[in-house]
Amino acid sequence: MRLLVVDDDRNEREGFAKLLSSWGHEVRTAEDGLNALEVLDSFAAAVILTDLRMPRMDGFLLIQTLRSQGRLPPTIVLTAFGSLEMAVSTIHDLGGFWFLEKPVDIASLRVLLERAGAHSRLAEENRQLRQELSYRGALGELVGSSPRMMELFSMIRQVAPTSAPVLITGESGTGKELVARAIHTLSPRVNGRFVAVNCAAVPESLIESELFGHEKGAFTGAIERRAGCLELAQNGTLFLDELGEMPMPMQAKLLRVLEDFRFRRIGGKLETEVNVRVVAATNRPPAEALRDGRLREDLYYRINVFDLEVPPLRERLGDIPSLAEALIHNINQKHGLRVTGISDASVQDLRSRSWKGNVRELRNVLERAAILTGKGEIDVLPPAQPTGLSSGLSTESEGVTVGMTIDDAERWLIEATLTRMNGNKTRAAVVLGISAKTLHAKLRRYRGEPDLTGAVDSDEHMASETEADDEGSCRRE
Repeated sequence: MRLLVVDDDRNEREGFAKLLSSWGHEVRTAEDGLNALEVLDSFAAAVILTDLRMPRMDGFLLIQTLRSQGRLPPTIVLTAFGSLEMAVSTIHDLGGFWFLEKPVDIASLRVLLERAGAHSRLAEENRQLRQELSYRGALGELVGSSPRMMELFSMIRQVAPTSAPVLITGESGTGKELVARAIHTLSPRVNGRFVAVNCAAVPESLIESELFGHEKGAFTGAIERRAGCLELAQNGTLFLDELGEMPMPMQAKLLRVLEDFRFRRIGGKLETEVNVRVVAATNRPPAEALRDGRLREDLYYRINVFDLEVPPLRERLGDIPSLAEALIHNINQKHGLRVTGISDASVQDLRSRSWKGNVRELRNVLERAAILTGKGEIDVLPPAQPTGLSSGLSTESEGVTVGMTIDDAERWLIEATLTRMNGNKTRAAVVLGISAKTLHAKLRRYRGEPDLTGAVDSDEHMASETEADDEGSCRRE
């Protein structure tokens, strides 16, 4: 196992090196934190043993620096008398593996090294497993083995280990956020947060506060200090979805932040420094956004260091069987269903469609079909409709006739769907492509039912999941 010993005391440093080498380890030494960073540039240590109090850069700052760079291996802190409080703080706040007081008990050191080594090996095995899965047509939640997707996976693997900004382009519903998550998962920042901001969903008056945060009293309603998404993404990844919808004045402020990664909260006097990787996405072709004046040219060139294009579903129809399998598994977990798969005829039906809504539309169709099927194999799919109002029901022969008003047709469709769903309003809402709240409003209108806000079906706890497709502006994980 590769070990790095960091201690400013030459006798202790060489003593540890000699002992650890006698146990069969490959050992390098450093006299302080700065020297350790230099050694680590060419020596991939599985475990670090470091003293706390050292000149130039102490052990606390060394661990903090490695953590911010996303390359902190399991670390054992060696502490002398009087430094115990600092050692505990290092372990708790910065993620050190453990600490030992000097003079070090040899038996305890050996046990901790074995545990730290096992932890390091497990992390490396997980990394290799993720890489292997990416070569088999699955990269995180991205699925596909078509040439276009395999090319995309390859490019993700190339850019993920770097800190370069990435611009992801592609039509709505292709999975641009999943690409951003895959980049984060395969990067050294995987232990940091992934924070997503939908620039199109934040009102112009609030977007600066969403990104930069604000101090208490900065404006009316600012009753307490609030961290923005940039701050929440410290040591992680900030994903800016629909970048072209960000107001132009805010784009100028974002550009300044991307130059030196310093910002000031609204109402604040001091600048805050952040270590964040920025990944952005747009469903509008960048050339079009630049031409229409919706995207600053200087911001575009600052963020577009590496660009990834996600292909539309119609250009990778061969991926539909594997996509359907993955989506059905997810839908089963979400709704508690027992759908086992999809028939060959239904797969051919899916391959024949145009998929203007891409994978999001595919999921919508499969979700309605799975709810109608309940268990077993899906062998009947709802017809393709851009509004998503299909329920798998036929039309004229079952009640909708030429000459009916729109209101009468809608009322019949709602009642027929409720009957097919055995009165379950939550599942009926999903099949109809509307929210549970909208369904209740329509039933009040057509049936004259009282306002039952707060009253739900026995399984209507799923409504919150159904309506959560468009999440809030700043989501962190």
